[in-house]
Amino acid sequence: MTDPTHDHTDDDTRQRQTRWRLVMGPGSEQLCGGLTAQAQQQEDCLSFLYDREYGGGRNVRSRDGDRSGSLDASSLTIPDWINKIHELFPQATIERLEQDALERYEIDEMVTNPEVLARAEPNQTLLKAVLRTKHLMNQQVLKAAQHLVRKAVEQLMQQLAEDVRVAFQGSVDRRHRSHLKIAKNFDVSTTLRRNLKNYDPQTRRVTVETPYFFSRVRRQVDRWQIIILVDESGSMLDSVIHSAVTAAVFYSMRMMKVHLCIFDTAVVDLTDQIVDPVETLMKVQLGGGTDIGQAVHYASTLVENPARTVVVLITDFYEGGPPARLFSAARKLVESGVTCLGLAALDERAEPTYDAQVGAQLVKLGWHVGAMTPGELAAWVAEKVRR
Repeated sequence: MTDPTHDHTDDDTRQRQTRWRLVMGPGSEQLCGGLTAQAQQQEDCLSFLYDREYGGGRNVRSRDGDRSGSLDASSLTIPDWINKIHELFPQATIERLEQDALERYEIDEMVTNPEVLARAEPNQTLLKAVLRTKHLMNQQVLKAAQHLVRKAVEQLMQQLAEDVRVAFQGSVDRRHRSHLKIAKNFDVSTTLRRNLKNYDPQTRRVTVETPYFFSRVRRQVDRWQIIILVDESGSMLDSVIHSAVTAAVFYSMRMMKVHLCIFDTAVVDLTDQIVDPVETLMKVQLGGGTDIGQAVHYASTLVENPARTVVVLITDFYEGGPPARLFSAARKLVESGVTCLGLAALDERAEPTYDAQVGAQLVKLGWHVGAMTPGELAAWVAEKVRR
């Protein structure tokens, strides 16, 4: 007869074997069995740290005081490790791993050595690692880290600014001429036709005395308002970074009234600092609970003209507060005429992990839900405001 608890017992056994396998490390495969892909990543992170107990570790201070490894772009092992443990382990485990890294094994470059940070090559991996460990830094190191964050953010802004601006630039209006001599607006056919009188048969060339250009349609979006709500839970860090930068680009264009708010169990309105995404990011406190309903309600208090307002909610939709309150606030926004967009991811990959049930319920209420790159978000917003 089949035991009805068999599957449940097998799952418990596998979980216990995995835990022991992670505790005992490589070499215990015969006793504890193999690992899933995620458990293997967890073991790699644990080995990176605790293999130092036996010497020969990477980026480790050996017993004679010699230190190997660096934070250069070719060997970003410490930032990679920091990012991985925040993705793979619960908060209590993360705190213990960070404590052991700093106190037991003296892996302190990221949080105690401003010279190391000054030499580091700015990139998004390092940016995320700094944001995850800034609470461990003293003021001197924090200053060096902020300089590094600024360089990385400037690189990201250069990448995103063009995508956002193109979406709002407007289409070519071929019915009207323009006095603005911009190469991409050059009207070749009209220029040749109206300068044919200057054709030289001997050289077979047309001398252009008067070039002609297309005008571009200016989108009347000055009165539109965009309210961006960003979940600052640890799993949303990529989206937090891209949201801060995208909001700053929107603001710099002076085409919309932009609000930026971050939230966990409380809402922090950072609109007055939107011009500087570095200041925004350095105020982010990753982790903690999530009250999406409260954030959506706060957005409703900012709305000036519902018919010309877009609310962008960026979250994994894992609601820590009462779901009924979230759905009520979400419904009221839609019924008032606000255009509402929920994004489970806003980054260069747009690969979401989210609560599908909450997302589906918001769709039923009239929200648009998905995942986008910053360029796709800009195109989506531009399409809405030009109607």
